[in-house]
Amino acid sequence: MTSVTSLTDLVNQRLADALASALPEADGVDPLLRRSDRADFQANGILALAKKAKANPRELAAQVVGGIVTGDVIKDVEVSGPGFLNVTISDKAITDNLAARYADSDRLGVPLAENPGITVIDYAQPNVAKEMHVGHLRSAVIGDALRGMIDFTGEKTIGRHHIGDWGTQFGMLIQYLIENPGVLAPASEVDGEQAMSNLNRVYKASRVVFDSDEEFKERARKRVVALQSGDKETLELWQQFVDESKVYFYSVFEKLDMEIRDDEIVGESAYNDMMAETARLLEETGVAVRSEGALVVFFDEIRGKDDQPVPLIVQKADGGFGYAASDLSAIRNRVFDLHATTLLYVVDVRQSLHFKMVFETARRAGWLTEHVTAHNMGYGTVLGADGKPFKTREGETVRLEDLLDEAVQRAAEVVREKAQDLTEDEIQERAAQVGIGAVKYADLSTSPNRDYKFDLDQMVSLNGDTSVYLQYAYARIQSILRKAGETKPAAHPELALHEAERALGLHLDAFGDTVFEAAAEYAPHKLAAYLYQLASLYTSFYDKCPVLKAETPEQVENRLFLCDMTAKTLHQGMALLGIRTPERL
Repeated sequence: MTSVTSLTDLVNQRLADALASALPEADGVDPLLRRSDRADFQANGILALAKKAKANPRELAAQVVGGIVTGDVIKDVEVSGPGFLNVTISDKAITDNLAARYADSDRLGVPLAENPGITVIDYAQPNVAKEMHVGHLRSAVIGDALRGMIDFTGEKTIGRHHIGDWGTQFGMLIQYLIENPGVLAPASEVDGEQAMSNLNRVYKASRVVFDSDEEFKERARKRVVALQSGDKETLELWQQFVDESKVYFYSVFEKLDMEIRDDEIVGESAYNDMMAETARLLEETGVAVRSEGALVVFFDEIRGKDDQPVPLIVQKADGGFGYAASDLSAIRNRVFDLHATTLLYVVDVRQSLHFKMVFETARRAGWLTEHVTAHNMGYGTVLGADGKPFKTREGETVRLEDLLDEAVQRAAEVVREKAQDLTEDEIQERAAQVGIGAVKYADLSTSPNRDYKFDLDQMVSLNGDTSVYLQYAYARIQSILRKAGETKPAAHPELALHEAERALGLHLDAFGDTVFEAAAEYAPHKLAAYLYQLASLYTSFYDKCPVLKAETPEQVENRLFLCDMTAKTLHQGMALLGIRTPERL
């Protein structure tokens, strides 16, 4: 791996050195360098610094300019307005920087984090014996993208899929299975669709009996006790539901083009044996107290409509444990057994209050500290194209598989329209990449905490901020590279660059900084916005700068080099978001 210092960091350091030379007390001060439409960069930090030092900002700016050596990297610096610095980079520096990145095919010159930690990401949390619906989409897509970005920075990530595999409903399901043996085929004998069909059938049939037969209801309740106490027969039947559900889960995640590892599916049941100890530790340290027979944690700032404190219930008065106990036990496991430095939860924003109380309880207990932090990445709701909650025409929740299948079908229409000499199998393969990519990108290009509209017509459009637009830009570059034949991409730092080449080159240089910023802020939409702008700048470059018909052989090679560097960056960036880049469209 070859680590390459970004032009932003390089220029920032030179400005900081010149600033410290002009004003020694400014040593270590950030010049606040930003991209600008007035020059390549603008530094705004001198104004605040001059005010603090009671100096004239324009005079201080002029002193800083006098201490900057121009030529190799910085072509020109000028004072603007009340004390801004406008900085122009040399063409040679842009090309040299990109050439160094181009040579590192694995990471494009992006360095690894200096002191990486361990992040446990809790995402994609379906429920055993229940169908996945549109409400499960965002946790899976956002979590997978965050994991890709954080991994790329050098941080170690551990996935946790906290599936709903425990609770009172299993008493009903298991008791029905005991009284109706053979209604569930072994998981090894079914595919995902059959598995869900079997589970649906058993769930509905058991619910009918549960609601109509009081004696069965009582037997089901006793079965819950048997499950929680570890009865062998009960656990074996419970495992059948879990195994069959996993067959179904894997089939859906495969459609989503996501890798889910079996050892990372650690549901509520995994923490069952820890919950009593969690409760004991909280009570012994005074973090939790007994109230009306229940073990609870109170928070002065969290109150209900009657202005009474809203407690977090760790253990119910009847001795049973709820979500808080399993979530707190999970924190203990992730901190002390997995040695996590960061806990990241990708969970519906409607659970924000619950996790706020859980995290605060863990802090009071000493499980979360300044060195071990927890964050809830609350996400908004998926809305229909009409801006209302996404439902079927009958008002039912949309099945996730149906939604994904429709996206692929719609994408097939687009691919077929653009296809040249593709077989039907090839069209379907590309349609899957385009359709699933469209669904993911529509989600990821929106700030996670906002709701977004699920509009397939817009998602699979070749125009606008869509993954199809990005995929088409990538495919078009591959077409150009194929047409170039024996002429290979090569950097020529001696060449002057067109304005569109400069803009593209400077944006390519910002890839690593963008990934690190987006990962640190848990903001995949920032990486999506960067990639959309990259594709837009490439389109402008393609329109203004002939590639294969450039004036000289050197210019052809250099523009092919810019094309290929753009393709590599699009490919890498899209991969971090979990989106494929087809070679042809």
